[in-house]
Amino acid sequence: MALVNIISAIGNNNTPYPLLIRDCGIENPIKVMIARRENAKESKEISNEATRERIIDEYATSAVWLGGIPLTEAVYDKFMKKQGWSPDINLNLFKEEEIINKRNAKKAVGEIKDIVAQGIEYNIEKFKNIQAKDVQEALADLTKVKNNRLGYEKMLTGKFCAATIIPTIVMGFVLPKMNFALTRKLRAKKAQDQQNLNNNKTNQTSFMSLNYDKFDSFDLQQKKQVTFTGGFASAVANLSTVNKMAITDGGLTVGRITTSRNKEEGYMNAFRMIGSMIINYVTPAYIALGLNKTANKLFKINVDLDPIILDDQKFAQAIENNNFELPKSKTAQDIIEFLDNKPDSLFSQYAAKMKKVSYLESGYRDPRKYIDIDDMSKFIDEFESFIKNAKNSTDIAKFAKKAKGVKYFNILANVGLSSFLLAGVLPKAQYLFNKAVTGSYLDPGLRKK
Repeated sequence: MALVNIISAIGNNNTPYPLLIRDCGIENPIKVMIARRENAKESKEISNEATRERIIDEYATSAVWLGGIPLTEAVYDKFMKKQGWSPDINLNLFKEEEIINKRNAKKAVGEIKDIVAQGIEYNIEKFKNIQAKDVQEALADLTKVKNNRLGYEKMLTGKFCAATIIPTIVMGFVLPKMNFALTRKLRAKKAQDQQNLNNNKTNQTSFMSLNYDKFDSFDLQQKKQVTFTGGFASAVANLSTVNKMAITDGGLTVGRITTSRNKEEGYMNAFRMIGSMIINYVTPAYIALGLNKTANKLFKINVDLDPIILDDQKFAQAIENNNFELPKSKTAQDIIEFLDNKPDSLFSQYAAKMKKVSYLESGYRDPRKYIDIDDMSKFIDEFESFIKNAKNSTDIAKFAKKAKGVKYFNILANVGLSSFLLAGVLPKAQYLFNKAVTGSYLDPGLRKK
């Protein structure tokens, strides 16, 4: 993978790639090291146990957290296809009904600003005369969903529940108990070896005085079945993988607290997990915003555009030749008309690369996908701002190259700052919190009474 693609991936906070770099590449090894060092202040034995537990906890959890959702969704998509459903249809296409209902409720059509430019029925009608095989297959998928919306919503709700609940249970409840059980087993073996060495026949089990089994039962049968359809199905079906990871992180937090071996460990887990969620999902967006604003102020460069776009020489040439085309307005009708009529334009190609629009192999726009008009309007704003600044420079090619360099720096600085907070500040603060609450640096779940 080219460097620009790597930088682009880790700079997109709406994808799992920045989390992968921070979590596995930087955060986990440093957190293991800090756990070992902090516990070693009071006990070498517990330091070794804490190191083992943290390695298993961090890396096993990361594997499930980062891979669990895509894997579960891939399996579920195959199940949907076997049932005759396409997993590619966006339920937001049913929004055309809301617009039509608003229009019918008004006395004057002119009072309605929204114009239907996409939707289930609209797309079927618009693309029906296109004979390309992939277009007709897409229309068949749309027609099936149109005729059985409720069944499709139930399918998507099931997909969401499977993709979030299964990883949450594994990370939050299964892995911690397995980890704790391993510690108990190794401690028991060590104690038995010591007994045999001393020829002590008494059943020495003082190390089991901790109430490890307090939360041993997690009864899924106690949960009530709830059926979600309609707006809920549409909302959850369009959540990104990162959004779903945030939801599983919330479930992971609950799981880690309730499976804690004592209340002090529960406090520390709550502090650690909540802090991690804030730094993972909230902080990077604000850091990126601050870095981009600073770049704009210092260098008069707008670096909101993706590095892949800034790296493309065709983009700079199009600006220089004054032939970079954009939709004539930011209305849904003009944006979609441009994407449909000019799929080979640079703007349409960039929109496709940024996954804002999808084109079929035949070159036609995929009628099953929904175009987020607000997001596309923002995309247009980013181009307009950059082009304006570029035209004010003396050399557009050099300006684009400089913008790419600033963007690279901002992305790497964001990853560095976020990683420092996650891997350095948060773990250290966690053990200071532990010391304040328990009077000891030892992990509360490993401390012997």
